[in-house]
Amino acid sequence: MTALKDILTRRIAQTGPLSLADYMAECLLHPEHGYYTTRDPLGASGDFTTAPEISQMFGELLGLCLAQSWLSQGAPAPFTLAEIGPGRGTLMADILRATKGVPGLHDAMQVRLVEASPTLRAAQKERLAGYEVTWCDHVAELQDAPLWLIANEFFDALPIRQFTRKGQGWAETQVGLKDGALTLGLSAPTPLAELAPRLEDTTDGDVVETCPSATPIVTEIAQRISKHGGAAIFVDYGDWRSLGDTFQALEAHEMVDPLARPGQADLTAHVDFEALAQAAQPSGVVSSQMVPQGLLLARLGISERAQALAAKLSGEALESHARAFDRLTSPTEMGTLFKALALAPSPDKMPPGFDAG
Repeated sequence: MTALKDILTRRIAQTGPLSLADYMAECLLHPEHGYYTTRDPLGASGDFTTAPEISQMFGELLGLCLAQSWLSQGAPAPFTLAEIGPGRGTLMADILRATKGVPGLHDAMQVRLVEASPTLRAAQKERLAGYEVTWCDHVAELQDAPLWLIANEFFDALPIRQFTRKGQGWAETQVGLKDGALTLGLSAPTPLAELAPRLEDTTDGDVVETCPSATPIVTEIAQRISKHGGAAIFVDYGDWRSLGDTFQALEAHEMVDPLARPGQADLTAHVDFEALAQAAQPSGVVSSQMVPQGLLLARLGISERAQALAAKLSGEALESHARAFDRLTSPTEMGTLFKALALAPSPDKMPPGFDAG
């Protein structure tokens, strides 16, 4: 039994079942045994690979998208260029390299990375050694200034609550014990005001997931953009409205039992983009339509960029480049599974590649 599994087993035995959100939070962020606090999870030797690790084109195109947005809003100086959940720093490194030639941008920017993991912070410092970067624990620590922000595969790692419809009520998924082993079960069903609207588009047995910690994060970002200008781009896997059980665990690039080895596997769930857009609305910003990743990259010119890079390659390097292009854009790979959403002060200030919702 892993150390964290032992801790969780004792806790449940003493105080009762945990919500899925509490279980995920302990597994991912426990100060001693949490998944993100103890390792670098990315790449071939890790448990999953993100788009920036697949090809430089992803970060280059999104970086130029943010730069064009900054220019179209009058090139304010100074401004914050921020990323939440920045992994190894690969995406930000590609953004900074691609935008080096944009007049005035690097002189005006103040780079901020929101990262809780000491292991990943160390990797980011190494990757971004040539730049002046400030690290924050939370988005609330970002300064009050025009903000251009990106989040790639950040929201999918936030703890979720999961509910199954039972009549007019909802039974919550919980992690309990059965014969000393961790097991999933359901609470007694109860009416929930926050899920009342979902009674209209669900039936008995349907599963709906919510992400309580996403709302305050999006609110913080939206308030800064509303007050000072800027834009935010969120890229993740998911869809417009939560429906179905999407809770999953990945270890060594394989799906595994999420209860088997707490703290040793990446726990994720699909992102509800409708909920992100709704969280931003009270701040006065506008959200874009949700756009598939493949379509967004096509609008930003990935075919032209891929051809330019391919002209300098041959053999295995060219084949690898072609595979990366397909993986980012193909409907059978990341092209439609992953979606993007942008926030902007007004519809006419939406970043390139996005249409106002």
